[in-house]
Amino acid sequence: MKFFSLGIIRGLIFGGIGATIAMGVTILVRAALGFTAWNPAMVTVIGTVVGILFYLVGLGAFNYWLGWAMDWPDTSPAKQPRWVRYFNFDTNHKTIGVQYMVTSLLVMAVAGIYKMIDRLETARPGLQFITPGTYDSLMSLHGIMMLGAVLIGISGLMNYLIPLMIGAKDMAFPRLNALSFWIIPAAVILLLISLPAGGFDTGWTAYPPLSVKAALGMQFMLLAFYIVGLSSILGGINFITTIFKMRAPGMRVFRMPVFVWVSLATALLQIIFTQFVGIAFLMVLLERLLGLGFFNPDTGKVLLFQHLFWFYSHPAVYIFVLPGLGVISEVLPVFSRKPLFGYKAVAISSLGIAGGGALVWGHHMFAAGMEGWLKIPFMITTLLVAVPTGIKIFSWLATMWMGKIQLQTPMLFAVTSIVAFLIGGITGVPQGIVPVDMYIHDTYWLVGHFHAVLFGGFLFPAMAAIYFWFPKLTGRLMNERLGKVHWGLMTAGFLVTYMPMFWMGLNGMRRRIVDYSPALGMETTNIVVTIGGYIIALAMLFFFINLVVSLRRGTAAPANPWRSKTMEWQVSSPPPEENFVATPRVVGSPYGYGIGGSVHVILSPEDKAGHNGGQR
Repeated sequence: MKFFSLGIIRGLIFGGIGATIAMGVTILVRAALGFTAWNPAMVTVIGTVVGILFYLVGLGAFNYWLGWAMDWPDTSPAKQPRWVRYFNFDTNHKTIGVQYMVTSLLVMAVAGIYKMIDRLETARPGLQFITPGTYDSLMSLHGIMMLGAVLIGISGLMNYLIPLMIGAKDMAFPRLNALSFWIIPAAVILLLISLPAGGFDTGWTAYPPLSVKAALGMQFMLLAFYIVGLSSILGGINFITTIFKMRAPGMRVFRMPVFVWVSLATALLQIIFTQFVGIAFLMVLLERLLGLGFFNPDTGKVLLFQHLFWFYSHPAVYIFVLPGLGVISEVLPVFSRKPLFGYKAVAISSLGIAGGGALVWGHHMFAAGMEGWLKIPFMITTLLVAVPTGIKIFSWLATMWMGKIQLQTPMLFAVTSIVAFLIGGITGVPQGIVPVDMYIHDTYWLVGHFHAVLFGGFLFPAMAAIYFWFPKLTGRLMNERLGKVHWGLMTAGFLVTYMPMFWMGLNGMRRRIVDYSPALGMETTNIVVTIGGYIIALAMLFFFINLVVSLRRGTAAPANPWRSKTMEWQVSSPPPEENFVATPRVVGSPYGYGIGGSVHVILSPEDKAGHNGGQR
């Protein structure tokens, strides 16, 4: 296989050439017009935009249309070796799902390394080995890259699973699906470039005026986030269309797995709210480039950015966690051998969480000087959004009650997810109460709360999902012993890292600071927190070892190793190219565990890989 036959290599070369040409032409045009030739902000923006277009051309994103117009011979990716397809513009949803998930894990690893560096710095008072500016940049990059990794990861799970779960052969718009992924590497490269380009000291929120005045690295972050947002919107359109238009015969909405319900709620949030943060970041970019005073207190409104940002970014929390909550709802019935308790309430609560989450953004601004008459309504909506979330938690507990529980690795992570998410939810209630939030805002209490929500709502469920669906992707089982070591270390690391933060916040430890006074008495606690962070890193090392070893020589898995009833487990592992030879027919609930004769789907003899997980 020739090196340059890989689309990613051609794309990077074309992108570099395009960016260089565009920057050179911009410099010449500016000089010819009498402006200062080298304006880093203007030159790099034009170079970035043109470079991304050249990158997509080199990648082959437009080859289908060119081939149709010029009558080129068919070069279908399905005819290429599997590993080659992961580095090319491939339209199969399973390939794209794996591309998303692997990218998410790599971005998460880099973001974790950044945090390990700055966590060492804050283990003791005083400056240890990095400057305040470097700390700010690492801390900011950790936040934005971790959140980007979450968005990328949920897109991977949804891409791989939705068509298989609803009986479709692919996504509704396969080429748009591939484009949605392949603009992500460009965003990742921009984020990595931002550090040597001067970094940025705004945190992941990019509040002006800091973001207007920050170094050139800020600009790369704004462009990267904008690209990820575009990918999210395109993906949301695809998911909604696929769910509404491509379900198999008999799959009424209340026969859909809960994961499909949460994916629908997530996609609705993506297409409704993402453009607001895109507008906010575009306005900051225009203020940097052209001096437009959107957020200047003399010519604009400072709090406008926060309203735009949080109008997206609080619903974004539910974009991050809803798919994870769906994973929990899929794993628990399988390993409890019981139907999901209150299935319809759990399904509808996903839409309730999405709708309620759209009405609470103002609680992020209680301490920002927002209008006083707005605080009470936002306090009430913030507290009410816990109701649909509570429905899910009660359902999960009732599902496990008196079940034949099997404590395999996916189940261990799912149960831990409930505990962590409950911690995040309970510690979030004080932040929704105006007088309490005024005291704990911008302290380590918020850091502990937010990470508990993300660990419980995404990271632990993501680990459960990988261990659970790994046999479906690869035909191999992950090592159970290494999996339980991973789970034990990660759970311990989570508790050691984040539980002390609530005490630290209540006792005055502010977040996002490189140094603190020894008089606070926080040195011992910070050392404990740092040790906990490195335990999490060790846990993730065991995970990556398990992933690689299991992929290479893991135990061969039967088609349905967990005896699951949902449709993706009723075909071979890995699934065929187009998932199903004949159109499946859905006849019952996906959660009929322990119910004699319960069948979810009827497949053709060519498709059938098991017996609908019929063993109880």
